[in-house]
Amino acid sequence: MDEGATIDRLLALMAALRDPERGCAWDVRQTHTSIVPFTIEEAYEVADAVERGDADDLRDELGDLLLQVVFQARIAEEAGRFGFGDVVGAICAKLIRRHPHVFDARGRLLPPERRPTDPEAVAASWERIKAEERAAKVASGRGGGQETGQGAEPAAGPFDGIPRALPALTRADRVSTRAAATGFDWPDAAQVLAKVREEADEVEESLVAGDAGAVAEEIGDLLFSVANLARHAGVDPEEALRRGTHKFERRFAAMAARLATEGRGLDESDLAAMEAAWQAVKRDEP
Repeated sequence: MDEGATIDRLLALMAALRDPERGCAWDVRQTHTSIVPFTIEEAYEVADAVERGDADDLRDELGDLLLQVVFQARIAEEAGRFGFGDVVGAICAKLIRRHPHVFDARGRLLPPERRPTDPEAVAASWERIKAEERAAKVASGRGGGQETGQGAEPAAGPFDGIPRALPALTRADRVSTRAAATGFDWPDAAQVLAKVREEADEVEESLVAGDAGAVAEEIGDLLFSVANLARHAGVDPEEALRRGTHKFERRFAAMAARLATEGRGLDESDLAAMEAAWQAVKRDEP
């Protein structure tokens, strides 16, 4: 490893790239908004490397993701808002604040006998502290809360703090989890599954009626219900969909390869031939 490869070195490189006179024209032109898609993409590439178990790729992708944090912080620093040190300070303070069962108020480790061992109690404490943080943000005007009336102070909304930019299935999971914490939830997965079937029937009805707007709305309801079913089953819906999509990709590629051994390409095969090859691929899977 380069002995100079420290966070200070990375910050210096980013500052050089952003230099208006001697830096990179592309980097200089970027804004908080313009690099958001790259930040999201890098986070997904980290997840992909983890799923594939590729340690070398994970190292590289974590570096790319770290660069996005440094990039955003540099843009903010140039505007006089905050710097990378402030980002680090904020997350350190948050970790200490959200782990009162591990650290005292000054960030010193508590002795083992003072640490709770019940994971559910720790999770409940975590959620309580997060709720207090959301309320404090709203009170300071930073939380994007709901207005209670003209001239009134903003009220903490039940879903404040759940980013709207999250993938739709992930956000559905977060929203339903927050609602369930209030007691507004189905008692078990079986009843959620019944709701999924009900929503599928409503999709069918809207399809028969030929109402495109209703079809879109009912499919949205169906997907939200499926996200709730995943939550009740203890499954991450985003991860489940990624795996399901990957399985389809793998089987489709194997189907195409099977047809190729028969001397036929996909564009030369009718649906019946593709379905027969698809079923053969499924039978051959371990």
